[in-house]
Amino acid sequence: MPAPWSVPRLWPGSTIACLGGGPSLSRHQVDRLRGRARVIAVNDAYRLAPWAEVLYACDWRWWLKHGGVPGFEGLKVTLSNSRGHLDAYPDIEVVENTGTEGLERDPGGLRTGRNGGYQAINLAVHLGAKRILLLGYDMKADAAGRTHWFGDHTDWPTRASVFSGVMLPQFARLATELEALGVAVVNCTPGSALDVFAKVPLEQALADCLQHPAGPLRR
Repeated sequence: MPAPWSVPRLWPGSTIACLGGGPSLSRHQVDRLRGRARVIAVNDAYRLAPWAEVLYACDWRWWLKHGGVPGFEGLKVTLSNSRGHLDAYPDIEVVENTGTEGLERDPGGLRTGRNGGYQAINLAVHLGAKRILLLGYDMKADAAGRTHWFGDHTDWPTRASVFSGVMLPQFARLATELEALGVAVVNCTPGSALDVFAKVPLEQALADCLQHPAGPLRR
């Protein structure tokens, strides 16, 4: 595992979409982003957006299960909790875990919010986001009881109660700090339980996005 990484400010003033794993996430939604926003895929969301610029996953067990995701050509990023577990995958960049609450301003670290979707928002800020779009941030199970778009993690299933009891309470302070920093966050997730950010349909949120060449960052 390489030394801790400092996130480069690659896209100052950009729109960056963060793809969570919620049950509402679909390939149709993801395809609408291509060429219209930079994309951070969290965990298995890369399977719907293999062309994303960034793949983020904080759990070393996930990286091991997926063999380090060798086919992904963009940046791969994880949290320092993974250090020592992923030595076989030196292409995965490591940022420090600097605590749970709020927004980390130092590009060498992330606040965790106790969920990867939260961490992806902090990562987007480091990358230069002025506007962040959220998809797959349901923060609840759907009517069929699914907690993820692909069903659920078979090795470490997510209890639906984790969303309301653990994850959702973390976002209020983050929203306040993002607003103070001048970063706009738009929740484009249909039916999301996350209420601290403005909710806007995806097409409306994408209306003002500038076109840019799509495709992952080459290492």
